[in-house]
Amino acid sequence: MAKKNRNQAPSKPQVSDKPATLKDLLSSDVLDKLKQQSNELKAEQQKQKEEQERQAAEARKAEQKRLDNDFEHLLENSSMDWRKYK
Repeated sequence: MAKKNRNQAPSKPQVSDKPATLKDLLSSDVLDKLKQQSNELKAEQQKQKEEQERQAAEARKAEQKRLDNDFEHLLENSSMDWRKYK
């Protein structure tokens, strides 16, 4: 029996399954600039968050101080059991 040469499909060059991403297409200096800008924005957001927390703490402290000087508030929130203070 004679061997038959089967026509094999020409092998296709190996192409990665994943399409090219934007990160692959950008040059390294542009990518570095974008990372730096991202870090700056994160730092700015962190500063804003800290500032808001500080302002909220100051507002709570000021409100508590105002309430401590308000006789009506102190009277309403005090314990009405005066026997223990005799």
